[in-house]
Parts: sequence; structure tokens; C-alpha cells
Amino acid sequence: MLISDDFSECIREVNYVRESLGSRATWVSPEALAELVQNLKRTRYLRHQPIVQAFINDAQNFSSVGRLVETKLHINERRDNQIFSLFNASYFPALSLDHLFYDALPSNDYLVDRYASNTLPVNMTQMSQGFQSRVVVALFPENHLDGSQDDEDLIFYFIDKFVERHQRITRKLISSVMAEGSFPNLRNATKLEVEQASSWWVHLHEYHHRHGDMPIPNFLSAKSSKPLAGLEELRVDVSAMLVCLHDEDLSRREATLTFEYILAERLLRYAVEGIPRPNYDAVASQLLFKYLTEHGGISLKNGRIKLLPPLPIVLYQFLGEITGIEKLIHHESVDQVRTRLLSFTNDYTDFDPEAKDYRHIPFFAEIKEKLEV
Repeated sequence: MLISDDFSECIREVNYVRESLGSRATWVSPEALAELVQNLKRTRYLRHQPIVQAFINDAQNFSSVGRLVETKLHINERRDNQIFSLFNASYFPALSLDHLFYDALPSNDYLVDRYASNTLPVNMTQMSQGFQSRVVVALFPENHLDGSQDDEDLIFYFIDKFVERHQRITRKLISSVMAEGSFPNLRNATKLEVEQASSWWVHLHEYHHRHGDMPIPNFLSAKSSKPLAGLEELRVDVSAMLVCLHDEDLSRREATLTFEYILAERLLRYAVEGIPRPNYDAVASQLLFKYLTEHGGISLKNGRIKLLPPLPIVLYQFLGEITGIEKLIHHESVDQVRTRLLSFTNDYTDFDPEAKDYRHIPFFAEIKEKLEV
């Protein structure tokens, strides 16, 4: 039986074993999985962990079953505070064979019940090399080797990384580009308050992904391109903001802070992501910036963004444009609706027809260079 001090040894052993993995293309082969199983069984501490034993069983049966049944059951039932698996996600290239110990964060009972999803906000306590990557801010069931996603599978969000990212980047952006008086609650928020706002955000985010006329994962393939993946992220985040503004059963203080937090992250931090071209989140955030500017939700003067009184109404209008297009899915083909969504996106973004990709709009391109973010 291991004592808690041995968890660091588990991490050390995972980091050692993961170095023996071959190329990703070989990971699902019976030979590669058999070698991995033997390497895990030779470890002194790691092999005693129940979740590792579950993974070993799955790896031994993978050629016939093709699923990590025991591993995911262990994780979903939260038998302990560990995640262990072999991960293969193109957008999280640092992940491979990895191990995580976490602390689940307290939840708001009303929020979790009213906006139910399988979201679990956590803080990371000990982790192997892959989980240390800054870009790994969440873990989805399809990130495991089997690539599958079932209704009962948990979705993990690493809230400590959200908080660190906010303090490192977003606070700098708020100070540099927002008009005085903007985000009054967020500017003075403590680390614990930002942690709570992050937890509320991810709950609402995942809930709204699974609701609407074209929910995820049902229409994941239709929304997989850069602009439409970004638009989907924007749809759910604006939906979350409006819940914070108008659900009277939520604490006003916490809901107002969460509204400011989501808006700041979506409008500012995501907008400067992607080098040298914006990624899908940045495309969506620049779309939001231009829409709000053109429709009177925000103004830009002397390099400063000011939030205007009509902002909530403009956010409703913006969301209405997206949902209005998506409602057409009941009468038009997926391709027709996708074309309409793409046209809406391109009306408010800077698309480079020669490169067939998007550019940072000038305002955010200048910020990105000036602040080195």
C-alpha cells in the first residue's frame, strides 16, 4: 500500500515510462501496447495504483475491445482523485502517457442542477510532464487513446490554469486597453473569486454546448472548421454571460463577477491568441469585438475600449443572429446552414483570400506586439 508521499514517485515513474513510447501512429498496435503494459508492471509504485491497474487491463484487451472501459469508469466514478491514461489529441500534443492528481472544487448547487453537465472543475496538485503544458487547460473524454465520448464521461477543467492565465495575460490587457471604470468587480477580485468565476464559467459553457438547435457533439463535424469552431465557442460563452445577467436565482455578486470575467477573457485574452495568425478562439473574439463596436455595445477611442450601456441588449442581438441561423437546420441542409454561419463570421472578421486564412485585425495585432502576449 502506498502512502501519499509516494505519489511523487508515481509521477517520476510515469515520466520515465512515457519516454519509451514510440511514434503516435504505433500506439494502438498490439505490440506497442504489450510493451507499455510490461513497462508499467515493472514500476515499483505506479503499478499499485487502482487506476493504473484499470488501464493495464484495458490495454491488454484493446485490440479486441477498442475502448478504455475500466479506465474511464474509474475516472467517471471518481474512485479517487487521479487521472491516468494514454492520450492522443492533436491540439494537446504534450499529452501522451500521463498521470494527474487533482482536487475537485466546491460547486454552486443551484448552478450545477439548473445547468447540468458532466463538467468537473478541479485544481491540479501533482502531475506528469504532459499535464504541465500551459495549453492543456481541460481534458475531454475523446482525448484518450480510444477517442470515444459517452454521455456519462466527465469533462475536466483545470481551473488553476485559468486563474494563472487570467493574472498573467488578461489583467495586463485590462490595464492597457480598457477605459477607466470597466470591469469594476473583476479588477478587484481575489484569486479565490476568480477561481469561483472560472468554475461557474465552465459549467455554463459545457451546458450550452449541449443545448440549442445545433448542439455539440451532434453537429461537431459541421462546426469543425476554424471559423465555425470559434463561432460555437462564442455562442456558448455569450449564452453563459446572459445567464449571469438575467438568472435571478443566482447570487448577483457572483453572477456579475462571472459575467465580467467571461467577457474579459472572451473579448480580450482570446483575441490575441495564435501566432502568426489567430486561432479559432481569436477569430471568434475578434468577430465579437467588431460586432459589438458596430452595433453600439462597446466603443474604441484613443486605444481604449469602453463598455456602453446597451451592451447587454447587443449581446442578446448577437446571440439571436447565431441562433436564428441555426434554427434553419430544421428546414435546410447542414451545408446550407454552415454556409450562412460562415458568411456571418466573415462579415465581422479579416479573412485573407490569398492565404485562405484569417488575420489579426489591426487593433489586436498592435496590442499583441506591444504587450508581447
